[in-house]
Amino acid sequence: MHPPTGVYVWSLTRIQPSGLTTPVVRATNVFSVTAVIATEALSMRFPRVTALDRLTLDIGPGVTGLVGSNGAGKSTLIKILLGLSPATEGRAAVLGLDVATSGAAIRERVGYMPEHDCLPPDVSATEFVVHMARMSGLPPTAARERTADTLRHVGLYEERYRPIGGYSTGMKQRVKLAQALVHDPRLVLLDEPTNGLDPVGRDEMLGLIRRIHTDFGISVLVTSHLLGELERTCDHVVVIDGGTLLRSSSTSDFTQTTATLAVEVTDSDTHPDGTGALRKVLTDAGVTLIGHDGIDAEGLPGAGHILLIEATGEDTYDVVRDSVAGLGLGLVRMEQRRHQIAEVFRTEQGAGQTAAVPAAAGTAGVVQQKGSGRDEH
Repeated sequence: MHPPTGVYVWSLTRIQPSGLTTPVVRATNVFSVTAVIATEALSMRFPRVTALDRLTLDIGPGVTGLVGSNGAGKSTLIKILLGLSPATEGRAAVLGLDVATSGAAIRERVGYMPEHDCLPPDVSATEFVVHMARMSGLPPTAARERTADTLRHVGLYEERYRPIGGYSTGMKQRVKLAQALVHDPRLVLLDEPTNGLDPVGRDEMLGLIRRIHTDFGISVLVTSHLLGELERTCDHVVVIDGGTLLRSSSTSDFTQTTATLAVEVTDSDTHPDGTGALRKVLTDAGVTLIGHDGIDAEGLPGAGHILLIEATGEDTYDVVRDSVAGLGLGLVRMEQRRHQIAEVFRTEQGAGQTAAVPAAAGTAGVVQQKGSGRDEH
């Protein structure tokens, strides 16, 4: 077993072993100081529900996605990390601070964007964000300056004096993001920040989330049930289900390249079904097709027109190129395919593991919604 390489916090415990007259001080490794968030055997139990079950995590700086279905324990975990709800058992630390004893200090250093609509309708964005800045300890002048800068960053500067009640859903989400950032936190916890947004609004929000870290160096923990969002935004992805950890990996590990070629061709007057013609030629040439006749039924745009081919070596590329040229077709793409996060968990589900993603999730990678309401505790 290799020794730890990072910097760690140690707890000292006085124990009195049987038969000895002198107490012994035992050092116990608790948490890595380099971790932004760390939990050890963290559990949260209610009379009829176990929201978290011995969850152990170690999350470093950057943008981390926390994915799970409704009832998976995401919101419960956030409340514990903020020091708002005591855990039943286990330990957790945020920015090196113990959540059980340093809740107020954690909230000074952390921004929080709640999932549900909680904004007062009769005040402006400026008034609300200034108020939240003052609540975080900023003096009046600094609060006003930071509010103007933050509202400009989230794209609400021109609308900052309008009452929030007249805002669209996307604008309200931006106000919630602004109040989480206004006191210049070291970490922000974003609970379903794209909830209720249309595709354009969702893309804009994801861009803002990414810039929080790249432009300002603030670490982010963002929860979502849309795997595709996390794939595009996060450096690391943590998946929990039923309060237990399914997997914690870097996004690059989830989406690593495979030995599969994705090939797309055009049709022609001679071959109105170019994909079908190429499939036949490649099969006759001994090339192995993956899936149902090589058709990519899910995962890539243009599904049904893309052939998935097993790349056994460099010769496979030559065979595909020569076959396409021989048929007189246009080659739209021939690329090595990457896993999608949703596919990884479908594979694990097929191996008999509990998974959070149904087989029919498709390209969006939507985590199954259980509707248990368990995550609202």
